[in-house]
Amino acid sequence: MTTGQTVRLPSVDRILGDAACLDLIAHYGRAQTLACARAVLAELRTAMLAGAVCEEGASIAAIVAQMDERLQAQACTQLCAVFNLTGTVLHTNLGRALLPDAAVQAVVEALQWPMNLEFDLETGKRGDRDDLVEELLRELTGAEAATIVNNNAAAVLLMLNTLAQNKEVVVSRGELVEIGGAFRIPDVMTRAGAVLREVGSTNRTHLADYANGVNENTALLMKVHCSNYAITGFTKSVELDELVPLAVKHGVPTAVDLGSGTLVDLAQYGLPHETTVRETIEAGADLVTFSGDKLLGGPQCGVIVGRADLIAKIKRNPLKRALRVGKLTLAALAPVLQLYRAPDLLAERLTTLRLLTRPAAAMRAQAETLLPLLQGALGLQYVVTAEAMKSQIGSGALPVDQLPSFGLAIRSAPGSRLSNPLGVLEQRLRALPCPVIGRIGQDTLWLDLRCLEAAHQTAFIAQLGELSA
Repeated sequence: MTTGQTVRLPSVDRILGDAACLDLIAHYGRAQTLACARAVLAELRTAMLAGAVCEEGASIAAIVAQMDERLQAQACTQLCAVFNLTGTVLHTNLGRALLPDAAVQAVVEALQWPMNLEFDLETGKRGDRDDLVEELLRELTGAEAATIVNNNAAAVLLMLNTLAQNKEVVVSRGELVEIGGAFRIPDVMTRAGAVLREVGSTNRTHLADYANGVNENTALLMKVHCSNYAITGFTKSVELDELVPLAVKHGVPTAVDLGSGTLVDLAQYGLPHETTVRETIEAGADLVTFSGDKLLGGPQCGVIVGRADLIAKIKRNPLKRALRVGKLTLAALAPVLQLYRAPDLLAERLTTLRLLTRPAAAMRAQAETLLPLLQGALGLQYVVTAEAMKSQIGSGALPVDQLPSFGLAIRSAPGSRLSNPLGVLEQRLRALPCPVIGRIGQDTLWLDLRCLEAAHQTAFIAQLGELSA
């Protein structure tokens, strides 16, 4: 190691004039490259004072190499594609629903072209962006009108702020849910300016409880779908068709937050039944809110459907502008809704439904193909087996119901000397070029293959060799 007095750092001008650095400037721009050069030189000067820089490390070639590595790292986006092998199809932390091809192509076009977002092509005047999907939503749900906001939490907030500000909303205690990210119905009501009127008990609420909760300051009777839990045993809840006549009697609307909000009866595809938006409208709900990126299988958004007069009030609320969606969301949503017009083809074309209905036999065959490849990459420290497992829909949809699935189970080999072998492997999988996300439980690392479709299998196999490096 050479002392700081004998090492000379090149000037910024010499570095920027180097041929290799000129390539960096051409790729990253002069301003960013210059800032990087100055940062590297500053670090080298600090190291020089500690006598930790040699002539070779201070050469232009070494400095440019550091700059190249640093600029590459800075250019990498934090958002990246991953393999979802968790067994949760609609995984909130992994972006929920995957868009079908028709929606992807529509978004690409919207990215590249001006669009008639709020331009009426017939009249040449300003239009309403909700008009792009409202007719489809009316057709598919049976509602009189619809509006779109950026997610379902926003839909609930906007609805309550419009119709119940400084007034009471009657809700069963058993439906005061909290979902991921500490989203709580009571907190949303407070932010919306509504007053919560809790009725009933956690496990049992009767129609009389709702009736006793209504007064001259009541704005809404509201039901909330218990999307991420289930209460069993000694329970009682009031069905919507019971609640609606009470609301009509007192002249107040009935609102339902469905959460996931499916547009089709999932039972026809061999899945558990979930109340549809149309069934909720037909049961008498005046307003229904639901998500676009859960069971519907579209982009993140919140949908409000229901009575035309109430939707009109909601759309006039100044908060609507703050919560509205952009052209990319609407470009993706419209093709997804179009798919529902052909229910016989939906399980093939709608990615979410295709994953939910994927045959266990296909996943078993896939596991048998991948098993020797993964075992070869992991070596003798681990034992890989193909096993049956359980998937879940996710994002609060049908929380009790699980789907028969198949995948790869990885366990530490007997006699392995690795410390925390499954934790180490889970980290290595996350560090792959396209991270692999599984789940650990019962001393096993589970890789559920439900969401690894054939189109992505080759890419998955291609990076397995890096596990043995």
